[in-house]
Amino acid sequence: MPARLERLPLDKGFAPVVDHRARLLILGSMPGQASLQAAEYYAHPRNAFWTIMAQLFGWETDLSYPERLEKLKGHGIALWDVIKQCQRPGSLDQHIVEDSIVPNDFDRLFRLAPQVQAVFCNGQRAYSLYTKWVRPTLDPPFAKLPVTRLPSTSPAHASLNLADKLQYWQTAIQPFMKPTSHDPL
Repeated sequence: MPARLERLPLDKGFAPVVDHRARLLILGSMPGQASLQAAEYYAHPRNAFWTIMAQLFGWETDLSYPERLEKLKGHGIALWDVIKQCQRPGSLDQHIVEDSIVPNDFDRLFRLAPQVQAVFCNGQRAYSLYTKWVRPTLDPPFAKLPVTRLPSTSPAHASLNLADKLQYWQTAIQPFMKPTSHDPL
């Protein structure tokens, strides 16, 4: 590894947002710098993830971060990233140093959430990382779960506007848009 890469800090991701009721899993690649600094998923103010979730499920857009996480779980959604740790100068996925990638432990995740029926990747990079690093290592039935690539909610993915991104996300997630049992939403 070149000396300049050895000096890069090692970014470490977050624990999954998951409980036993999860029916679908939404995956990012690795939290960006704004998220890492805030210790919150999708913390960049221009990232559309929380806006899209609020519109899909009819939430208020000003919910606190813990309330947002509870709402996700209440709708059977688990949230995580493909990468556990890596080196990356800045926040862009294209700058992730491939040789530094350590994927998360998805066998453990699927033991915590055995009812997951589908995986949705937030962007092309999350999709390619999941299909390269994770899916081939999984035991059935999880290796056979359908995996869908959705447009990235990142502000760096500006080729689609919010309305178009929302439409893609809504079409993909619509079959799962119901609260889990025993959860007053």
